[in-house]
Amino acid sequence: MTSTASLLNRPLVLILTAIALGLTSCQTIRHHFLDPSRDWQARNGQLLYKGQKTRLIGEVLVRFSKAGDFELTFTKGPGIALLEVRQDANFASVKGPLARGGWSGASAQAPVRLRGWLQLRELLMASGAQTSVSHSAGSETFIFRF
Repeated sequence: MTSTASLLNRPLVLILTAIALGLTSCQTIRHHFLDPSRDWQARNGQLLYKGQKTRLIGEVLVRFSKAGDFELTFTKGPGIALLEVRQDANFASVKGPLARGGWSGASAQAPVRLRGWLQLRELLMASGAQTSVSHSAGSETFIFRF
């Protein structure tokens, strides 16, 4: 025979279990990007970004590993990050004012507004020692000077 107290606790236990499962499920979705290390290549210079309604020139730092891990930081003056991209072969994370709220997930599922930025990984990793790299994607143009 079940007591009234155990019947009242059953919904509470179910709710707490659902919350715990929900919180641990979020952890499995989060992607872990590698942190830059000494064997990563780094390039810095300037980026001219032209969007449909925006035109910005700022400093850019690009870092990448032989395994394909990639970071791009676009800044305007000291301490003002406009956009930060972290990306590997399958996943990306983009944040900053130019990202309009930020985004992270599978690169293939990226919002249209960020696809041009995510195309830069392959281009910049293949650019070698080129001092000038340009790319156009839709209404956006990216011109790098290293």
